[in-house]
Amino acid sequence: MKKITRKGATVDAAVEAALRELNVTRNEVDVEIIDAGKKGFLGFGAREAEVTITVKETVKQAVNEPEENKEAIQEETMEPAIEEAPVVVPIEPMTQTIEVEAKEPIASDEQAINETKAYVTDIANAMGIDDLVVKHEMDGKYLSFQLESEKAAFLIGKRGQTLNALQQLAQLVANKTSEQFKVVRLDVGDYRERREQSLEQFAERMADQAVRNGRKVQLEPMPSYERKVIHNALSNRLDIETYSEGTDPNRYLVIEPIS
Repeated sequence: MKKITRKGATVDAAVEAALRELNVTRNEVDVEIIDAGKKGFLGFGAREAEVTITVKETVKQAVNEPEENKEAIQEETMEPAIEEAPVVVPIEPMTQTIEVEAKEPIASDEQAINETKAYVTDIANAMGIDDLVVKHEMDGKYLSFQLESEKAAFLIGKRGQTLNALQQLAQLVANKTSEQFKVVRLDVGDYRERREQSLEQFAERMADQAVRNGRKVQLEPMPSYERKVIHNALSNRLDIETYSEGTDPNRYLVIEPIS
């Protein structure tokens, strides 16, 4: 059995050195790692790797074969190879065409209205409101829903927060299947109208306060359409200016006097 032991900076380096010396490949030997070596730190404590390479028995026999056997083998391997003609399998032409039609949801304002009504009704039922009646009107891109119930206060919530949240969700539902983008408005009784009147009166009082004190007034966070009501209500005044700050849902309106 032929084997040698060699060292190197790494295990791989030691193995390569031994393979070169034996003139064999990696698959023709068995490798035994005596010492994996150590890199050390800044050159201190370094140690070379050490391996023992043993030539496999079958390889050893091939290496030690007489020259005449090698020549016989070479003669056998030098015989020309006979190539077989490739078998060509005829492919039948396809006579049938399969068409796959991609189906897209059909946009429909009627479907959008019905799905929005059903969604709002389901939410009301979850809130314990089982007498909800939903009516609608559509004017171009504006889609209005009128909600009627004996428990209207539950749908409105404090300062309209519940109604505002429900309106945002209803707009998302409506625009899933509508023919064009819709601006959805939900109202309970005449709440929206009364709320707008209240905001307009509130805006005038806050504007007067800002001018009187000479300091800007910061209002509480409001949805965009309520901020727009205040902007419009004060747009004709020359002694103040209005602008919004912050990010939704905490965006608020500022009334600042003009000196």
